[in-house]
Amino acid sequence: MKPIVVMVGRPNVGKSTFFNRLTRTRDALVDDIPGVTRDRHYGDATWQESAFTLVDTGGFVSGDDDQFAGKIRFQVRQAVADADVILLMLDGKTGLSPYDRDLVQLVRPLEKPVFYVVNKIDGPEQEEKLFEFYQLGTGSLYPVSAEHGYGISDLLNDLAALLPRKSAPADHTASVRLAVVGRPNVGKSSLINRVLGEQRLLVSDVPGTTRDAVDTLCRVEGRTYLLVDTAGIRRKGRVSRRIEKFSIVKALRSLDRCDVALIVLDAAEGITEQDITVAGYAFERGCGCILLLNKWDLVEKDRHTAGQYLERLRMDAKFLNFAPVLTISALTGQRVFRIFRLAQEVYGQYSTRIATGPLNRILSGAVSHHEPPLYRGRRLKFFYASQVSAMPPTVVCFVNYPEAVHFSYRRYLINQIRAQTGLDKTPLRLVFRKRTGRGQGPKRR
Repeated sequence: MKPIVVMVGRPNVGKSTFFNRLTRTRDALVDDIPGVTRDRHYGDATWQESAFTLVDTGGFVSGDDDQFAGKIRFQVRQAVADADVILLMLDGKTGLSPYDRDLVQLVRPLEKPVFYVVNKIDGPEQEEKLFEFYQLGTGSLYPVSAEHGYGISDLLNDLAALLPRKSAPADHTASVRLAVVGRPNVGKSSLINRVLGEQRLLVSDVPGTTRDAVDTLCRVEGRTYLLVDTAGIRRKGRVSRRIEKFSIVKALRSLDRCDVALIVLDAAEGITEQDITVAGYAFERGCGCILLLNKWDLVEKDRHTAGQYLERLRMDAKFLNFAPVLTISALTGQRVFRIFRLAQEVYGQYSTRIATGPLNRILSGAVSHHEPPLYRGRRLKFFYASQVSAMPPTVVCFVNYPEAVHFSYRRYLINQIRAQTGLDKTPLRLVFRKRTGRGQGPKRR
């Protein structure tokens, strides 16, 4: 495990800006509004020969003016308990705050290295702003500017001196990336917390609690998974606040980089139009998909209930008829760990490649069994096909009139491929292109 370096500080001192600079990403949301970060946010950073995991935390306040303040404090304390090194960040622009004293009292008893960092010091001429922070009795202070980079190298040089030299990086390329998506308050963060066995992510009945896309690595039955918790995706007409718009954009980007989307629905509330919209976002991006009917423990049910939900889903989301459906309860843990076995099965199909010979035999047999209709009095001819990529499996068919292939015939061919290859739980893409030149086919060597 890499050493864990945790940043703490009151709201709006610049922790997320500092996080983005060190991790060379834009993973942490940054805004002038205090309290944007609520969950712990993890990223990889390297300085000289030392690699470490940097953790961004929510702004620490001791009062309860913010409805999430108590839960954020809990998250901060957990992060500090897990830390190998702590960066306590102070605000050189607004000066000393009572919250800073509370944080010093929190970390002072710990037998861990603590770096006291005064942010928003843009140059040597502003270092006089450090003087009032010496009242904290912390010893050395590090003046930095997370936005402009001033003083960062001095801080990191001293930090790296405490950390071990980096070894060969862990190989997470084989990790299956699972994005947990859904509308607000369906239980996405609760599901991840249940899997991890700890309150890693902040959970509340208030819709919109999660704002960032938060990555977490975990191992289940010997396999590694990257879980991505995302902000709830609301209807466009209900998205007004700027920060929420950013959150939803990040949720959609998470779908672009995942292998399998875990689409969480609230079974107690029933299937809504927005659930189908979110599922459509995952389908459009070519993700493997698993539909999770969460809060199943709250549903009044008999032996027909699950079948009725499944029928409703298949009717409303016909485009996802390949996606497995699982009833779960993040609260009780009911069937939660079946998700991973199912995800492995979906991922196995999602990353499959079909050899060109068998693929062409499947399509040739399908066309012979059910020929396509004439196009302007001419027969539609299929010359050959080849799988051009996986994740999802994508097949290109060369024909004489690509525009003549009706969507219903495309669906027929896809179903034939599914039936004869066993790829019944992954999206399949079938693309038609015009063959150029006589006698051209796949090159043989």
